Amino acid sequence: MTLRLVEFLVAGNEASDLLPVRSPTLLRAYGARRGFWTVLDEGPVEQCLALLLERDDGEWVAHHVPADAGPENGRTEDGEALAHHDGWVYVFGSHFGSKAGPLRPRRAFVARFREDDAVSGPLAVHVVRNRFRLHRAINDALVAAPLATLPPGERVRQRFVTETVARGTARAKGWVSRLAEDDLPLNVEAAAFTPAGTALLGLRFPVTAAGEPIYVELAGVAGMFDRAAPSWPRALGAYALTGVTPAGALAGFRAITPTDDGGYAAVIGSIDALGKGSVLLDDHPHGGKVTSRHVRFRHAAADDARVGAELVAELAPFHHVEGLAEEAGRCYYVTDEDHRVALWIG
Repeated sequence: MTLRLVEFLVAGNEASDLLPVRSPTLLRAYGARRGFWTVLDEGPVEQCLALLLERDDGEWVAHHVPADAGPENGRTEDGEALAHHDGWVYVFGSHFGSKAGPLRPRRAFVARFREDDAVSGPLAVHVVRNRFRLHRAINDALVAAPLATLPPGERVRQRFVTETVARGTARAKGWVSRLAEDDLPLNVEAAAFTPAGTALLGLRFPVTAAGEPIYVELAGVAGMFDRAAPSWPRALGAYALTGVTPAGALAGFRAITPTDDGGYAAVIGSIDALGKGSVLLDDHPHGGKVTSRHVRFRHAAADDARVGAELVAELAPFHHVEGLAEEAGRCYYVTDEDHRVALWIG
């Protein structure tokens, strides 16, 4: 596949995920014929939303979108996944930690906003921090599923789970009760909603013992945002993609997007980045040199919770494709680059 590169500088940071703009009003306001949302790594979600837009004259431009999360300003970090549902754009935090641990409560959040609200003034973003409730629900689903997950390694367990429990206990945090010593650290990297309104969350880690990517289906995500009577999502099941992991490798999810035929396209790749002090890769070095792959699947699992997938394109030499969109017969990818946003068009 031949790819064309468009580069942007957006708030001096790299991008995660790629979500097509659905609002004609927003596109008209910027004189654009198409556009994508992306979320920038590491900082608070209200400081990390950006638009990548193709103007009517064919020029690509980027806009860092000013936003306001109200009382939650400055209390989140590491937004990773974007998804449309019922007129909202949802942003999912990684629910992970730094490369060396521990888990960080600031990353355990979901936010949402209306696209039209980005036309003028600061974009109102509603943030819900779940204090490891999703961590608990997903871990319970992984235990219940007929899947053998890759053991995290003693160092990973110590850094990510044991140290998180110790820190929370020392600070008398109520969320400590939602963590268990045998939990798996979760790294949420991808999200898409189904027509039934459930959310498919793609995990970069954990993977199966055979190195297959895992995703979890959640019901009730919108209930978190009910100001009058909020409720928490529940996990309906955990599933593994088969047939697309390179032999002898570990591959986690990097992106998911719905396709026009009712299925899903996804990017799978390394379980963590090379050369950045990852304790995951210290324990599992064969999970870092994996190049990215564009795959497709349908959310229809067998009794063993395995979902067949097919390879669409090898994205070598890229190890760091973070977002995917398929639109008007073209593929768009965004890669994780230091201090720039790189959009690749195929």
